[in-house]
Amino acid sequence: MLKDKIIELLQAYLEDGRIFIVDVHVGDAKVRKNIIILVDSDEGIKIEECASISRRLASELEKQELIADAYNLEVSSPGIDQPLVLQRQYIKNIGRELKVVLKTKEEIVGILEEVSDDTITLTKEIKKKPKKGEEPENPVVVIPVESIEKAKVQISFK
Repeated sequence: MLKDKIIELLQAYLEDGRIFIVDVHVGDAKVRKNIIILVDSDEGIKIEECASISRRLASELEKQELIADAYNLEVSSPGIDQPLVLQRQYIKNIGRELKVVLKTKEEIVGILEEVSDDTITLTKEIKKKPKKGEEPENPVVVIPVESIEKAKVQISFK
Protein backbone atom coordinates (compact mmCIF):
# COMPACT_ATOMS: atom_id res chain seq x y z
CA MET A 1 0.00 0.00 0.00
CA LEU A 2 2.64 2.58 1.06
CA LYS A 3 5.03 1.30 -1.62
CA ASP A 4 2.35 1.73 -4.30
CA LYS A 5 1.60 5.27 -3.13
CA ILE A 6 5.32 6.15 -3.17
CA ILE A 7 5.62 4.81 -6.73
CA GLU A 8 2.57 6.85 -7.72
CA LEU A 9 4.09 10.02 -6.20
CA LEU A 10 7.47 9.34 -7.86
CA GLN A 11 5.93 9.41 -11.35
CA ALA A 12 5.73 13.21 -11.20
CA TYR A 13 9.52 13.48 -10.73
CA LEU A 14 10.69 11.13 -13.48
CA GLU A 15 10.97 13.76 -16.24
CA ASP A 16 8.46 12.16 -18.61
CA GLY A 17 10.09 8.74 -18.45
CA ARG A 18 13.72 9.83 -18.91
CA ILE A 19 14.34 8.65 -15.35
CA PHE A 20 12.92 5.26 -14.45
CA ILE A 21 12.29 3.39 -11.22
CA VAL A 22 14.43 0.29 -10.75
CA ASP A 23 13.18 -0.69 -7.29
CA VAL A 24 11.35 0.67 -4.27
CA HIS A 25 11.82 -0.99 -0.90
CA VAL A 26 9.86 -0.01 2.20
CA GLY A 27 10.92 -1.74 5.39
CA ASP A 28 10.62 -1.31 9.11
CA ALA A 29 13.77 -0.89 11.15
CA LYS A 30 14.00 -0.78 14.94
CA VAL A 31 13.55 2.96 15.25
CA ARG A 32 12.48 4.26 11.84
CA LYS A 33 10.87 3.13 8.63
CA ASN A 34 13.41 2.80 5.79
CA ILE A 35 12.44 3.78 2.26
CA ILE A 36 15.03 2.96 -0.39
CA ILE A 37 14.37 4.05 -3.96
CA LEU A 38 16.63 3.09 -6.85
CA VAL A 39 16.28 5.20 -10.00
CA ASP A 40 18.28 5.39 -13.20
CA SER A 41 18.20 6.74 -16.75
CA ASP A 42 19.54 5.50 -20.05
CA GLU A 43 22.43 7.97 -19.79
CA GLY A 44 23.04 7.36 -16.08
CA ILE A 45 21.75 9.51 -13.24
CA LYS A 46 23.52 12.29 -11.38
CA ILE A 47 23.62 12.66 -7.61
CA GLU A 48 21.94 16.07 -7.97
CA GLU A 49 18.97 14.41 -9.70
CA CYS A 50 18.66 11.86 -6.89
CA ALA A 51 18.84 14.65 -4.28
CA SER A 52 16.16 16.64 -6.10
CA ILE A 53 13.83 13.63 -6.29
CA SER A 54 14.46 12.90 -2.60
CA ARG A 55 13.67 16.47 -1.50
CA ARG A 56 10.49 16.71 -3.58
CA LEU A 57 9.28 13.25 -2.54
CA ALA A 58 9.96 13.92 1.16
CA SER A 59 8.01 17.17 0.93
CA GLU A 60 5.07 15.39 -0.69
CA LEU A 61 5.14 12.54 1.85
CA GLU A 62 4.98 15.08 4.68
CA LYS A 63 2.30 17.18 2.98
CA GLN A 64 0.09 14.12 2.50
CA GLU A 65 0.98 12.78 5.97
CA LEU A 66 1.57 9.29 4.57
CA ILE A 67 4.09 8.35 7.26
CA ALA A 68 3.28 9.30 10.83
CA ASP A 69 6.61 8.36 12.43
CA ALA A 70 10.24 9.16 11.65
CA TYR A 71 11.66 7.60 8.50
CA ASN A 72 14.83 7.40 6.44
CA LEU A 73 14.50 8.17 2.73
CA GLU A 74 17.29 7.17 0.38
CA VAL A 75 17.13 7.87 -3.35
CA SER A 76 20.09 6.61 -5.35
CA SER A 77 21.15 4.88 -8.52
CA PRO A 78 21.59 1.13 -8.44
CA GLY A 79 25.24 0.39 -7.75
CA ILE A 80 27.37 -1.75 -9.99
CA ASP A 81 26.79 -4.59 -7.51
CA GLN A 82 23.03 -4.50 -8.04
CA PRO A 83 21.52 -7.06 -10.43
CA LEU A 84 19.92 -5.89 -13.65
CA VAL A 85 16.15 -6.20 -13.49
CA LEU A 86 14.67 -4.06 -16.27
CA GLN A 87 15.06 -4.32 -20.03
CA ARG A 88 16.24 -0.69 -20.08
CA GLN A 89 19.11 -1.66 -17.76
CA TYR A 90 20.17 -4.47 -20.08
CA ILE A 91 20.04 -2.14 -23.10
CA LYS A 92 22.10 0.45 -21.23
CA ASN A 93 24.79 -2.19 -20.61
CA ILE A 94 25.17 -3.55 -24.16
CA GLY A 95 28.88 -4.05 -24.80
CA ARG A 96 29.72 -4.76 -21.15
CA GLU A 97 30.58 -8.10 -19.59
CA LEU A 98 27.76 -9.74 -17.62
CA LYS A 99 27.63 -12.68 -15.27
CA VAL A 100 24.25 -14.35 -15.66
CA VAL A 101 23.01 -16.93 -13.19
CA LEU A 102 20.20 -19.02 -14.61
CA LYS A 103 17.37 -20.48 -12.54
CA THR A 104 19.11 -23.84 -13.07
CA LYS A 105 22.12 -22.28 -11.20
CA GLU A 106 24.27 -22.46 -14.36
CA GLU A 107 26.52 -19.39 -14.70
CA ILE A 108 27.34 -17.77 -18.02
CA VAL A 109 29.82 -14.92 -18.41
CA GLY A 110 30.05 -12.98 -21.64
CA ILE A 111 29.73 -9.68 -23.43
CA LEU A 112 26.14 -8.48 -23.76
CA GLU A 113 25.59 -8.10 -27.50
CA GLU A 114 21.84 -7.79 -27.96
CA VAL A 115 18.61 -7.36 -26.00
CA SER A 116 15.09 -8.17 -27.19
CA ASP A 117 11.76 -8.28 -25.38
CA ASP A 118 12.29 -11.87 -24.26
CA THR A 119 15.99 -12.73 -24.75
CA ILE A 120 19.51 -11.43 -24.25
CA THR A 121 22.49 -12.47 -26.36
CA LEU A 122 25.96 -12.92 -24.88
CA THR A 123 29.27 -13.73 -26.55
CA LYS A 124 31.37 -15.95 -24.29
CA GLU A 125 35.14 -16.07 -24.35
CA ILE A 126 36.22 -19.55 -25.45
CA LYS A 127 39.15 -20.53 -23.28
CA LYS A 128 39.96 -23.98 -24.60
CA LYS A 129 40.52 -25.09 -28.14
CA PRO A 130 38.48 -28.03 -29.35
CA LYS A 131 40.22 -31.37 -29.50
CA LYS A 132 40.88 -32.87 -32.88
CA GLY A 133 37.60 -34.02 -34.40
CA GLU A 134 35.43 -31.99 -31.95
CA GLU A 135 33.15 -29.20 -33.00
CA PRO A 136 34.29 -25.81 -31.68
CA GLU A 137 32.08 -24.38 -28.94
CA ASN A 138 29.69 -21.67 -30.12
CA PRO A 139 30.59 -18.48 -28.29
CA VAL A 140 27.15 -16.91 -28.88
CA VAL A 141 24.50 -17.73 -26.28
CA VAL A 142 20.88 -16.60 -26.52
CA ILE A 143 19.26 -16.62 -23.08
CA PRO A 144 15.51 -16.34 -22.48
CA VAL A 145 14.89 -13.56 -19.93
CA GLU A 146 12.45 -15.82 -18.06
CA SER A 147 15.29 -18.27 -17.32
CA ILE A 148 17.50 -15.61 -15.67
CA GLU A 149 17.69 -15.64 -11.90
CA LYS A 150 20.24 -12.82 -11.65
CA ALA A 151 22.44 -10.83 -14.01
CA LYS A 152 25.22 -8.48 -12.92
CA VAL A 153 27.69 -6.30 -14.76
CA GLN A 154 31.24 -7.50 -14.19
CA ILE A 155 33.80 -4.93 -13.19
CA SER A 156 36.93 -5.06 -15.30
CA PHE A 157 40.28 -3.80 -14.04
CA LYS A 158 42.12 -4.44 -17.33
